[in-house]
Amino acid sequence: MSPRSALVNEELRRRSKERLLHAAVELVSEHGYEATTLGDIADRAGSARGLVSYYFPGKRQLVQSAVHRLMHRTLEEALEREPRTEDGRERMARAIDAILGLARDRPVLMRQHMAGLLQAEGFLQCPEQRRLAELLRDTVARYGSCDVDADYPMMRALLMGAVFAALVPGVPMPVPVLRAELFKRYRLDWEMGVPPDTEVPGGTCGTGRTDLARFFATGPEPGFPAPALRPEPDAQSK
Repeated sequence: MSPRSALVNEELRRRSKERLLHAAVELVSEHGYEATTLGDIADRAGSARGLVSYYFPGKRQLVQSAVHRLMHRTLEEALEREPRTEDGRERMARAIDAILGLARDRPVLMRQHMAGLLQAEGFLQCPEQRRLAELLRDTVARYGSCDVDADYPMMRALLMGAVFAALVPGVPMPVPVLRAELFKRYRLDWEMGVPPDTEVPGGTCGTGRTDLARFFATGPEPGFPAPALRPEPDAQSK
């Protein structure tokens, strides 16, 4: 049997990481962070358990990367959905609704994520987080900010504060109330973005879609022939 090419190996590694990210989001959403082990994630992903540590330093890094992936892909989808727009105010409204929508639709996952940011290691940099930051900075710039370097951190802080307020056990604030406050600050009309209990163009309900697989692409890239997947080698052999 001829050795696999470097391109095929790279594709297999990409799909392995995608499966781990997807499994982490699913399991933490279902059982919470503490009850989810790296072994559980590997089993759900169909990967060798040793490979998790090959791709990620630990569970906290894996889960943060997975949540940041969900956040940036959710935001990206909201910003680019039809009808597409270059209106900075509409894009700001869509961004606010996308992030608040995650707090509403994925409370367990987002609560665990916020708790993780308060741990000793805090905010962990990763490619997924950088992509999320790029999208939010671009949103602030298109909104018309004269000082993106100052206005982007403020927007991020306001969104994080709103998500936290929506998720505080026992005394959560209603998402529509938080939305109204953010819309007031950014001088946005209530009808912009995705107002509560409305239908998103294209048939997606404002209460959010449950299928997350579209955010974690484990299939081949366009134009790339699907390789025959085989059991992955143990991490010790890499």
